[in-house]
Amino acid sequence: MTLFDGIYPFYPQQRKAAVFDISTIIVTVVFLTLACCFLLIIPGIRGRARLYWTLRVLLSLFVGVVIVVVQFTGDWEHGWVQANTSYKSFSPAQVSADIGLHIGLAGLNVTLRGNPVQQINETINYNEHFSWSFGEDYELSYSQGLHRGLPSPILYVAEKFSGQSPCGVHGQYRIAGHYASAMLWVAFCTWIISNILLSMPALVYGGYMLLATGAFMIFSLLSFSTVRNSPMCPIQIGSSTLHVAYGGSFWLMLAVGLLCLVAGTTVVAMHHLNLNLLKTFFDLREDKAEELPEVFINPHFVSKSQFPEPTEINSV
Repeated sequence: MTLFDGIYPFYPQQRKAAVFDISTIIVTVVFLTLACCFLLIIPGIRGRARLYWTLRVLLSLFVGVVIVVVQFTGDWEHGWVQANTSYKSFSPAQVSADIGLHIGLAGLNVTLRGNPVQQINETINYNEHFSWSFGEDYELSYSQGLHRGLPSPILYVAEKFSGQSPCGVHGQYRIAGHYASAMLWVAFCTWIISNILLSMPALVYGGYMLLATGAFMIFSLLSFSTVRNSPMCPIQIGSSTLHVAYGGSFWLMLAVGLLCLVAGTTVVAMHHLNLNLLKTFFDLREDKAEELPEVFINPHFVSKSQFPEPTEINSV
């Protein structure tokens, strides 16, 4: 669809949010359901162990949901710029808009929001997703955007990340996102194993798995950050330049990865320094008083059994 006599093309297709999508919501709901189920059974745990169980389970679920959710978010890198730019090709109309770029592991989102939203008899509020994950065709998504007559700023930003662009960043982002996602799935597996081992007497091995979880999360960050090794093409929109920086998902992954490393190191250190305290925290301490119940003995019966009464001997 193209522009004729000032009439802009109809825009009926579903728009994807710049940061959250349906996959993120589904994963979050699943982990919140698990947390609510645990909160329902927590009153049945007695004493101080209730606090320990609550702390361990909620922290573990938080780590798990972060590992999975960040694979579907679109703010590993992001940037915003405000500029006066052309709205459509072959049209002299200029609009004042905020242009946002949100880069994730599986693709990027380009946001165009008018300032104000209503300009030139149009509602300027777009969010377009272009995927480069394996099994997806970025060039096809870009070609479909051209046929739909998307606004020029969106197509200009998306063209910078296409395979035909002289910037040459398409392959780098695609490979970096693929390996970062693979590292995160390995971290998710080690997270599951650590939870299993920490519920058994083999606590030190659960600590090792926590260290492995944190290490793979850090490796995923290193894999994604390799795209910074090559210079980024300038994204010039009007008289302004769009710059990108690490976003919330990147820093959240860094914080949770360091948390796993600290937790794993603490478990391993406590195993060698104070094993009884570690078992108390994980509710695995052997309590002899609970294992041997109190027994009440009749002292009269004990005295009779120890000193039996002499039996009478009938003489013939």
